[in-house]
Amino acid sequence: MLHCCIFLCGAALMIIELTGSRILAPFLGTSLIIWTSLIGVILASLSLGAWWGGMLADRQPQPRLLGRIVLLAAWATAAIGLSKTWVLEALQSTGGLHAVTLAATVILFAPAAALLGMVPPFAVRLCLHDREHGGRIAGGLYAISTIGSIVGTFLAGFVLIAWVGSTAILFITAAVLALASWMADPGGKPLKAASIVLFLLALYFLRQQDLWLAQQGFFDLDTSYNRVLVYTSREEGSGRLTREMVTGPQGRQSAMYLDDPVELALPYTRFYRLLEYYRPGARRMLVLGGGGYSFPKYALAHYPEMHIDVVELDPGITQLARSHFNLVDHPRLRITEEDARTFLRKVEQPYDVILCDVFNAHYSIPFHMVTIEAARLMRAALRPNGVVLVNLLASPEGASSRFYKTLRATFAAEFPAIQTYAVIDPAAPQLWQNILLAAGRETPPVYVPDDPTIRAMLTHQLPDPGGAWPPFTDEYSPVDRLLDEFQLRASSADKQDS
Repeated sequence: MLHCCIFLCGAALMIIELTGSRILAPFLGTSLIIWTSLIGVILASLSLGAWWGGMLADRQPQPRLLGRIVLLAAWATAAIGLSKTWVLEALQSTGGLHAVTLAATVILFAPAAALLGMVPPFAVRLCLHDREHGGRIAGGLYAISTIGSIVGTFLAGFVLIAWVGSTAILFITAAVLALASWMADPGGKPLKAASIVLFLLALYFLRQQDLWLAQQGFFDLDTSYNRVLVYTSREEGSGRLTREMVTGPQGRQSAMYLDDPVELALPYTRFYRLLEYYRPGARRMLVLGGGGYSFPKYALAHYPEMHIDVVELDPGITQLARSHFNLVDHPRLRITEEDARTFLRKVEQPYDVILCDVFNAHYSIPFHMVTIEAARLMRAALRPNGVVLVNLLASPEGASSRFYKTLRATFAAEFPAIQTYAVIDPAAPQLWQNILLAAGRETPPVYVPDDPTIRAMLTHQLPDPGGAWPPFTDEYSPVDRLLDEFQLRASSADKQDS
């Protein structure tokens, strides 16, 4: 029974760690900083727990104490599910991403990880009856713990996160740990049984709350790649009802008017209409990043000759677009579920327009899509007179402009013609806002379009920022460092529809 306890504790640890990334994502993103903090804090907690557990085991080598430690780990795991939202909301706007992430991971995950770290050395001490075989005993127990961690890793990554909500996973794990505490020590059955019942009741009430929220139009879902929030809101100013999708901190990634699902609801998506200026009469468009499929739906309705390929990595996002954002099959629409850069390597027939909208959130930018090598693949997939339109979030000047300036320099290394547009206000260089980057091989047209909306967008063009900015490369792409050079509270502007 003790060996089963060790196995379950090892599995629980990795389930908590992988689920932790989904818990942090809506508030802090999924960048390298998040994973570094999560892994580092849990390893530090395990080290502390191993030292503490070994010391306690020497002083009081009793199964009853080990059972209590595992039961405390169960309650610490449940506490993550009970406290995560208010802890993250309280910390989100208190400092830079590094400090906030470290504080959040310590508060939420360190207690459970430290308690689980106490289990293996304590178990070794309980089993150490024959000193001549101490190495074999210790090695065997640590092997069982490691095998449990391996099983927990695959179980969480391949099954639980994709099929069970992150909070539900925590309560299920807490119940399993309460069962493991009974395996470590059969005593104290009433307390352990009551703990299991409470955790399962919490799981039941969580499910009922999810059903009630779904009836109100709010969905909190986990896909294979993202934690996604879908809810109904009301647009400020007009009062129109919108359905919105959030996959990261600080804003919306997609939005749709309920009274007109085709109309473009977010300001930055309207700027994609600049393709009418850069490439009038375009017939083939590639959209990298589907999200709520806002612009593909608009293009199908307004450009009758346009054939559109959409590349969306997350099939769960596409399914949500079908069920909540009025995406329907169309003979001129082809959807591919694949990484955008992998798709670019296989393009055979070039496109007139490429829309790059893969930046899931400001703190969740896939670095391999911002490098000079990625820009080179986009150029190869484009007709000579085509245009690439890239949506990003930054300020034109100031501390939060370095990512924008570096990305512009990266595309300028492959495309001789570069223009950028501030979506909200070009006269506010310090304002953190969506910026649309237009890149092509040929000089843009000089004619004045008839459409007043397009003419108004062209007045938002930003000047060349100047300066020597080294481009991002596959070898060195410090996206996370550049994005964290200003505070989390810098803005709550809308983000891309990726």
